[in-house]
Amino acid sequence: MADQPVSDAAPEVLRPYTGPHVFGPAYGRMYENDSHAPGSVDRVLLERMIRICAATIPFLYPARAPSLPAYRRGSRPVLEAAAAEATGDTATDEEKTSAIARFTASLAQKVAAVGLDDMLFGGTEEQILARGSDWCTDVARLGCVLYQVLGFPCRIVFLANLKQAYSGHAIVEVHWGSGWGAVDTSTGVVYRSDLRGPVSVRELMEHPVLVERHQSPQAAYTTAAQFSAAAIANYGVWEAGRYDFSISKVNSYCRYILAQAMSGWPGGLRWLHGEEAEAPTAGTP
Repeated sequence: MADQPVSDAAPEVLRPYTGPHVFGPAYGRMYENDSHAPGSVDRVLLERMIRICAATIPFLYPARAPSLPAYRRGSRPVLEAAAAEATGDTATDEEKTSAIARFTASLAQKVAAVGLDDMLFGGTEEQILARGSDWCTDVARLGCVLYQVLGFPCRIVFLANLKQAYSGHAIVEVHWGSGWGAVDTSTGVVYRSDLRGPVSVRELMEHPVLVERHQSPQAAYTTAAQFSAAAIANYGVWEAGRYDFSISKVNSYCRYILAQAMSGWPGGLRWLHGEEAEAPTAGTP
């Protein structure tokens, strides 16, 4: 499963739960107007994401352990060097998982003062690493491949708080210890159980108390509501030749939303472009 799009496994079964509209019409329109360049890797991942629900869980969480294709050492030297620097003298899988999460979360410091006109989206993982980013989808993609060059199966997860406008978030799910474990690459939170083992996104959705245990003022997305809906997209560091890594700037759709967010949401957090009035998409679960 880890070396191919999940949708390749059973396309007919998964198709109704695949794509940018799986969280409903409002979020579908939001994703369709994402500032990443049309046709770029980040848009493709949105088109491939599969919502976690009863019908898809057998495919997204099979009993067998995931495997990685043979990564050719030396093919992505910048990423290998960054992963090695981030993990330092860590010894256990848990320590390495936490070290990468802290490293990716620190990338926001490089762009703390960047204004709307200077914001950049997308690019190769090396470019994201060099410029830094506080955009969750870029950071999640970089974190995903950093885990993979270390030998950890990893995939990207899109979250949506369906009760609020523009409350999407992107994290990753890393296979370490006894199974899949959610990691917020933007805030550095590694979700763990009482036994210190990994906790999957599926488990966090089913048991909101596990999310709430990780809440802190520094981790704004550690709320049960943020895990009310989630979708998974596979992405591999070995797949670079399949994608367009164009870099883009903020578009007019997102510019207005970000301007309102930076102003503290005068009038309250709400859909600004009439997204909720869109007609439901056929096949949306």
